[in-house]
Amino acid sequence: MASNATLLLARRAGSARHVLACSSRLSSLSPVAAGARAASTFANVPLGPPDPIFGLTDAFNKDTFPKKVSLGVGAYRDDKGKPHVLESVRQAEKKVLEAKMNHEYAGIQGVGEYVQLALEFAYGADSAALKEKRIAGVQTISGTGACRLAGDFYARFMGKGSQLYLPDPTWGNHIPIYKDAGLVVKRYRYFDPKTNGLDFKGVLEDVNSAPTGSIFLLHACAHNPTGVDPSEEQWKELSALFKKKGHAILFDAAYLGFASGNADKDAFALRQFAADGHSFLMAQSFAKNFGLYGERVGTLSAVCASAEEAKRVDSQLKILIRPLYSNPPIYGARLVATILQGKFIVWSFGGRGGREGVCVFLWLILFVYLSCVRLCLCLRVKLVHSSSH
Repeated sequence: MASNATLLLARRAGSARHVLACSSRLSSLSPVAAGARAASTFANVPLGPPDPIFGLTDAFNKDTFPKKVSLGVGAYRDDKGKPHVLESVRQAEKKVLEAKMNHEYAGIQGVGEYVQLALEFAYGADSAALKEKRIAGVQTISGTGACRLAGDFYARFMGKGSQLYLPDPTWGNHIPIYKDAGLVVKRYRYFDPKTNGLDFKGVLEDVNSAPTGSIFLLHACAHNPTGVDPSEEQWKELSALFKKKGHAILFDAAYLGFASGNADKDAFALRQFAADGHSFLMAQSFAKNFGLYGERVGTLSAVCASAEEAKRVDSQLKILIRPLYSNPPIYGARLVATILQGKFIVWSFGGRGGREGVCVFLWLILFVYLSCVRLCLCLRVKLVHSSSH
């Protein structure tokens, strides 16, 4: 009995010595440990500014004024300013649910049927380039993802540091997208605040004076943020000049159907450049024209010189996509494919008829928004002019 008690005391004493020894060692390490806790991995990360567009939306949502109107993100709204879902989208949702589709991966390219229909929507079902399989296309995370993928593609195959020219002004997100892709962002003249119209002479001069083989981003229609587009004759003149200069081209087509209410008419520039034999990239979005903002449905396509070239470009786009987001979401793509395949009329502005009309409220927002942008541009020019004197 005594021996057991002695053994227990010895064990306790040993445990105490072990605890004291560990405590001593921890005490000797405490300055290092304390320093490690203080020096966070993220200690030097600065606070970034809020995004101007989404920041404005956030402020709008928090505002309690009953008659408020958001001029930030252009989106379908009803007469009460509430989000409006197009009837064609509601019909497509019903069809997709009734089909009881699975939720398997779409593959790197995305939903194949959607991609084909999206390309026909942009280039025309009778497009020679499509029939000859000269267009490579992949589904993307809306138009923003398409723009970034295009930037990565050009940076990889034209070289980081290549010059990409954006119209002045342009969608604000274009600038960080292409800077982050490793391209050098330049600007070309576009909007003339004196006439509130296109500075076509300035466009021609800047395209002509840019180093041969530069990259130019062109808004296919409904230029963001001015709404000012070249005429069909001006597009033809630009096509000839780009052909002469050998520039690389990237079309941003986020608003097919918005400029005129006719998607075929709004796709004129894309189809003209393809018919004229250009090779170019085109970023396409269904966020605005189909009202699928949160579904992030887009494509990036490349018009190529041959079917063999299109296969090579397609393979490289997939290589870029795989480590980036692997494969895109499927629900929004299925909705768009269902709408396009079902020949639903998504929007109609009179004259051509149709089963659905767009809220006039959207156009009121767009008109006020563009008016504000133009006013700001004019004021900016006047302020710069007065300060220079």
